[in-house]
Amino acid sequence: MSPGKQATEPEAAAVVVAGVRLEKMRRRVRLSRLVLFTAIAAGPVALGAAVVSGPTTVAATPKSTPTTMRTTATAAADPSGYAQLFVGAWLRSSADDTATAQARLAQSLAPDVELPDRAADAHARLESVTAVRSAQHEAGRWWVTVAAQYADASMRYFAVPVASSDDGGSFTVTEVPSVVAGPGRAEVTKSPYGVRVPEGKLSSTVGQFLGAYLTGAGEVERYLAPGVKLSAVSPAPYSAVTVRQVLALEETAAGEKVPDDGITVRVLAQAEARDAAGRWPLAYEMELTARSGRWDVVALGFGSAKKGGRS
Repeated sequence: MSPGKQATEPEAAAVVVAGVRLEKMRRRVRLSRLVLFTAIAAGPVALGAAVVSGPTTVAATPKSTPTTMRTTATAAADPSGYAQLFVGAWLRSSADDTATAQARLAQSLAPDVELPDRAADAHARLESVTAVRSAQHEAGRWWVTVAAQYADASMRYFAVPVASSDDGGSFTVTEVPSVVAGPGRAEVTKSPYGVRVPEGKLSSTVGQFLGAYLTGAGEVERYLAPGVKLSAVSPAPYSAVTVRQVLALEETAAGEKVPDDGITVRVLAQAEARDAAGRWPLAYEMELTARSGRWDVVALGFGSAKKGGRS
């Protein structure tokens, strides 16, 4: 054997070994791809297992079973309207004539409740019935206070016990109503609007906006900030609107000049509206923002006004 030939045999062996290793690597790559695609098809859990464990371990995913989606009423329903409807029918019915529409309605809302035995002229005519308060004292049990107003301007308050179903979808009155004292009058806190706005661009904008909003005199859009959408009351309920006073939360609103762009103020506009029937006091909470030397309306409506924010 020649020296040249002896030198090429190891090289040939090395080439063979390298080829075998290369082929194994290719098989591993192909296997890894197969496992990865299988895991993707099986779901996220299997994919995570395949990435962590490598190509030699495949995590089996449990067979998914179909589930049925059910909608459950989570919020307890307030039975105020139910109690109000019952009291109205109960007060207009009589045990002497259970065939009347009002008696049948009362009995349908409260099958086990006794009807009153009243004379037709025992009380002034019932004008209206309004639920004024409700309280849930235990699961599925409510007390609803209902006010009854009569034609002679007298008032009576009734406490009505109401039971609700587990899902809050149905109610029933469980006992006859009780005559109770009316709710007390809450003590009113001092208004947070303590800054008087003088006549100027801010008060003028407020007045012109309310005029367009309530009387149709002009277009509401011209007083709105860019991007704000608000429609005028239609049909216009009043013929004229006069702003009596504008109060604000922020001291900035009392300045003579319009501040820098983006400065916002919140105001309470006390107005007087007129129509054919008379004059009506109205009040509107508004938020306005400064833009290019003018005031634009950002929001309209009563909410919980709080001091603070950019001013």
